[in-house]
Amino acid sequence: MQTILILSIFGAGYLAIILESFIKLNKAAIAIFMAVACWAVFFLTDVTTLQHDMNLLNIDVANVAQIILYLIGALTIVEVIDTHKGFKIITDVIRTRSKRKMLWLIAFVSFFLSAVLDNLTTTILMVSLLRKIIPDPKERIIFCCIVVIACNAGGAWTPIGDITTTMLWIAGHLSSLPIIKALFLPSLVSVLIPLIYFTFKLKGSIEGIKNPVDNTEEPGAKLVFCLGTAALIFVPIFKAWTGLPPFMGCLIGLSFLWLVTDGLHFPYEKRRHLQLPHILTKIDISGVLFFLGILLSVGALDAAGLLHTLALHLGEFITHLPLLATFIGILSAVIDNVPLVAASMGMYPLEQFPIDHPLWVMIAYAAGTGGSLLIIGSSAGVALMGMEKIDFISYMRKVSLPVLIGYLAGMGVYVLSA
Repeated sequence: MQTILILSIFGAGYLAIILESFIKLNKAAIAIFMAVACWAVFFLTDVTTLQHDMNLLNIDVANVAQIILYLIGALTIVEVIDTHKGFKIITDVIRTRSKRKMLWLIAFVSFFLSAVLDNLTTTILMVSLLRKIIPDPKERIIFCCIVVIACNAGGAWTPIGDITTTMLWIAGHLSSLPIIKALFLPSLVSVLIPLIYFTFKLKGSIEGIKNPVDNTEEPGAKLVFCLGTAALIFVPIFKAWTGLPPFMGCLIGLSFLWLVTDGLHFPYEKRRHLQLPHILTKIDISGVLFFLGILLSVGALDAAGLLHTLALHLGEFITHLPLLATFIGILSAVIDNVPLVAASMGMYPLEQFPIDHPLWVMIAYAAGTGGSLLIIGSSAGVALMGMEKIDFISYMRKVSLPVLIGYLAGMGVYVLSA
């Protein structure tokens, strides 16, 4: 009875999240309701003691809180840089009329920038830039799609570039340097194949190209960009140095940036919009709450033993680990990769698959890059869908096949190298 109720709540909630654009209900609200309802059913129907159930909930909340605190800190740092127009340093290099050169520039800037920031933030930044450079929506569709592909691949090979890799890193399934060494080449291959494919599709020059950004800068833009980027890069270094969890490194970086911007702008009344209290109002708290709800929901499934049961059944059908990870990646194009990875972490214990085991490395790659197969398969793709009004069928017809080939090739490169 418990299993049926929890699965029914989770299934109905997840279907509502997928159909968010049709039913007009915010996915964060659905995820939070789903999380509380799943845990309530678990508490009411579990045969063990209340103290045992409370201990399970406390452990889950502690694990989820680390991810949420890291997200809030990282999103705030990125927003501080963006508000100061610090990303102008990067976007100034993109000045060419050749479609092919523009495609490669956009792809590589997106790939490496998302490794330091995150795929969603980089997608929003680069698509906003493309809208200023290329005024014709039909002309920039391929450029926007390659941004999503490059951002998802770029976020997969560092512990701070993608929420799923970050989840695995924070939970102790991956460590910083091994994941970078293992996944850089496969992630690069997954981008290069669709990039080469689209290079042959594009010819000529961009018509009506505009200046990519406003020439004006906010005071302290270069300093804030350097300090903010350094704060994000410092997170894995701080973890290795002190042993503290990553969210602590992110928070100390944020606090330092806060102190510096206060010192820069506090004496000036006209610079209030550049101070942290104002910038904090621009953070996407709805997105953070969505992750909170999803992670707590998956925690309820784990507490009820459903993930362990799923792992046993899945292991009976798919025994080859690369095939299993590849399947998870393809599935992530349809189902959000956050609950998929969260479920995988609950399905396969660290005692059996220790830190930096090939399974975790392949899952990080698959969940990060597999979402590019469909426009709804990643937060970056969903953001593009909203910004450029690219429909599901158009993306699948133009992009899905070369992305699938690149995805499988990248997985093949990892398997051969490992």
